[in-house]
Amino acid sequence: MKVEYAELTDFDAWIRLAGEVEPLFGPMADEAPFQDALKQAMAQKTAFCIRSGPDGKECTLKGGIIISEELNEILWFAVSKPCRGKGYGRTLLDFAVSRLNRTKPILVQTFDASSPDGRAARKLYLDFGFLDYKDGGLNPAGIPTVIMWLAPPS
Repeated sequence: MKVEYAELTDFDAWIRLAGEVEPLFGPMADEAPFQDALKQAMAQKTAFCIRSGPDGKECTLKGGIIISEELNEILWFAVSKPCRGKGYGRTLLDFAVSRLNRTKPILVQTFDASSPDGRAARKLYLDFGFLDYKDGGLNPAGIPTVIMWLAPPS
């Protein structure tokens, strides 16, 4: 599994992945603000992915993650349904954390403990040492969220 910078040529594959996770995250694939933010993250080299597919062929996106170095946050993270439970998410999260400033807390908004559909994501963050920090409110899909943080190593 190789994590790579997302390229603009991956845009359509990212939009398909966004569409796949909309029931959990809320509308985004057809939303101009999401599309613009995705293009900006690709241009700024803060969007990373694991992809497969022969050279010159359409990308098959296994998963993607977007970070903000300025905010020291994970902004967006999804793994395609057929690829879940195979280590892609762990690899992407490890890569993203390595790109952020470990001398400061790293933040992420994810599903709270009451969301059955968010258990796998939540477990992954907990396995990495993230802890609940504060209530995150409802996401655009109406699912309760929590802000988690990863403390700097002692």
